[in-house]
Amino acid sequence: MEQRGCEARRARRRCVGCVLAVLLWSVASAQLRYSISEEVNEGTMVGNIAKDLGLDKSTLKDRKYRIVSTAIEPLFRVDQNDGILYVSQKIDREEVCERSSLCLINLKTVLENPLEVHYVGVEVLDINDHSPSFPEKEKTLEISESVLPGVRIPLKASRDPDGGPFSVQQYKLSPNDHFRLEVKDKGEDGKIPVLIVQKSLDRESAGSHSLVLTAVDGGKPPKSGEMNILVNVLDVNDNAPVFSKDVYSMMLDENVPVGTTVIQVNATDLDDGPNGEVIYSFSNSVSHRLLNLFDINPSTGEIIVKGLIDYEEKEKYEIEIQASDKGLAPLETQKSVIIKIVDVNDNAPEIEVTSFSSSIPEDSRPGTTVALISVNDLDSGLNGKVICSIGEDVPFALSPSLQENMYSLVTKSPLDREIQSHYIITVVAKDAGHPSLSSEKTISVVVSDVNDNSPEFSLSPYTFYVTEANEPGTSVFSVKAFDRDENDNALVSYHILRDGSKENKVTSFLNINSETGDILALKSFDFETLKTFQFQVVATDSGTPSLSSNVTVNVFILDQNDNAPVILYPVSSNGSAEGVEEIPRNVNAGHLVTKVRAYDADIGYNGWLLFSLQEVTDHSLFGLDRYTGQIRTLRSFTETDEAEHKLVILVKDNGNVSLSATATVVVKVVEPKEAFAASDVKSATKDEEENNVTFYLMITLGSVSTLFLISIIVLIAMQCSKTTDYTSKYLQETKYDGTLCHSIQYRSGDKRYMLVGPRMSIGSTIVPGSHANTLVLPDRRGTSGERSEQM
Repeated sequence: MEQRGCEARRARRRCVGCVLAVLLWSVASAQLRYSISEEVNEGTMVGNIAKDLGLDKSTLKDRKYRIVSTAIEPLFRVDQNDGILYVSQKIDREEVCERSSLCLINLKTVLENPLEVHYVGVEVLDINDHSPSFPEKEKTLEISESVLPGVRIPLKASRDPDGGPFSVQQYKLSPNDHFRLEVKDKGEDGKIPVLIVQKSLDRESAGSHSLVLTAVDGGKPPKSGEMNILVNVLDVNDNAPVFSKDVYSMMLDENVPVGTTVIQVNATDLDDGPNGEVIYSFSNSVSHRLLNLFDINPSTGEIIVKGLIDYEEKEKYEIEIQASDKGLAPLETQKSVIIKIVDVNDNAPEIEVTSFSSSIPEDSRPGTTVALISVNDLDSGLNGKVICSIGEDVPFALSPSLQENMYSLVTKSPLDREIQSHYIITVVAKDAGHPSLSSEKTISVVVSDVNDNSPEFSLSPYTFYVTEANEPGTSVFSVKAFDRDENDNALVSYHILRDGSKENKVTSFLNINSETGDILALKSFDFETLKTFQFQVVATDSGTPSLSSNVTVNVFILDQNDNAPVILYPVSSNGSAEGVEEIPRNVNAGHLVTKVRAYDADIGYNGWLLFSLQEVTDHSLFGLDRYTGQIRTLRSFTETDEAEHKLVILVKDNGNVSLSATATVVVKVVEPKEAFAASDVKSATKDEEENNVTFYLMITLGSVSTLFLISIIVLIAMQCSKTTDYTSKYLQETKYDGTLCHSIQYRSGDKRYMLVGPRMSIGSTIVPGSHANTLVLPDRRGTSGERSEQM
């Protein structure tokens, strides 16, 4: 049974090998591609081939839909009833695709009547199902106590069948005082741990050291493997073997027979007896792949070919060998042997570049010689007749020389480094034999730069938005120019164009970093003073002669909320935002008490002001319009209401960090007659305090005030001669601008009039006979008597 199992596994490996071989030619024609993880259970669904290919499920069985495979134990099977591809056995990716970064298995499916062939590719994805393992669980090292710190001891690498990130990623050494670990990355051969002595050993103090070397892969969570290292400290053997050459390098033809001697290394030891006898071996860092290709004679130092050497597989091998003596504490010396594999090709033409200019200026004229090329073929006759050529897609040509098999590589058209700076020219030499043999040689020509391009700005013009109140001395914006040349010809420096004009004086407050193009403001910008300005920046390269270009920079200053609201009214004589308003006790709800006026130098939301009552003695009595600042009564006054009310109004803007100011309005409630007199006195006082602000208003309203005063005198005279109801009210006006006004209603004959005007200063007069501010009201009372009301 065990033998049959082994035969089955070998057959399966042969099958897998065949499948992988088919991959090389069939992957390009695969119609479908699926992916599964390795180690999935048998019967796991891979994909619905029939659905994906658009096949009729009902015909699959009659058309004998199947997978064509020569394997004894195929990895996959297809169900003829529904066309679904299943896993027929557990797949070990490391067995199927050993050390391959991509594991792709191509399947060939066949339908009969009519015959159809479809290719399906299944990619087996790796999982972290293996832990790193060392070839030896325990390693014993014998190190002489005389070794100096820094001695390197290569260790055998841990192997992890998983690939990619699940392979061994790092090594760890248990903490100790005498040794440290270094990891040498050998590329395809993986990471090799190297044990390094970092502190002198003393056999008398410690005869051995126990270390634990741990290999960790890159899985999540990671898996690890350990190797116990026992270091035995031996007594002094003071001469290590010395190789006869510093470097061993040789050429080896590919396909040489097994057993061919590659090179013989030689090392001598000045010690006598066993301490001077040298034995050769491969270093522990040598990979299993190299051990399968080469062997070394421990006595003679001959390196012998052990396996098939293939140039196409690898062109060069570097083998670490070591020579050790037979002392009680053997000393070892490592040396690298470089074996370069020579490709075998029967007398193909040889191309030799005898003179070559690797760099040519881009302003070179057509016909400039770049290289001299000679070709040679060891064959004779037609087999030795060589024709040399290059591609047509390069601005170069081969010019034949008078001497046979000599050519000059010359330019045939102008060059431009900015379009293409590097040319790889392939020279093809082909003989006239049957069949002909050919060879190629590539020449790398670099087009050197000439300063023929001016700097180019990334934008033109630049537009920047800078917030006001910026910190002086800091970068506010930057410009960038690029030069398509290279080296010094592309090294760009910047400066601001300063022409001394009045319009360009703002540039005196700007500075530019000549290397980076960062522009610094030497002072803070103020939006209220400067909203926009323009200047020019010049970019100059460092070529000879230098080239330059300039760009216009438009700068717009953005407003910040840096101005607090300013109270315009009320303002007291000492400059504080305080005012006193007197109103009659008999006013109705909605009566306009006063209007708080404020101003903010900012714009937009930063200058949009909102009003709110921060402090009020009676919230039920007064209301404030949050947008206009108008203060109105919410209800009529009662006998129990206080005679004086203090209102603190908060005015704030709508900036992100709002600024605010407060105004205080003291409202005094007086009896109607007192309100009228006090209103006149207060108006006169206010007119005098705000004389500078309202001078132009007083000129406009002078005549109206005079007429209004005359009307009051006439009304008082009429009241003195009659016993009528007398009330005083303020005019209620919803869209009024906040200035308190007076209105007087009176009756003359069968008509009722309302006289409207501003508060009158003491001493104002009314011109008789004027009705400019008089409204005729509908008569709501009888025709008997006259009644006057003051609001």
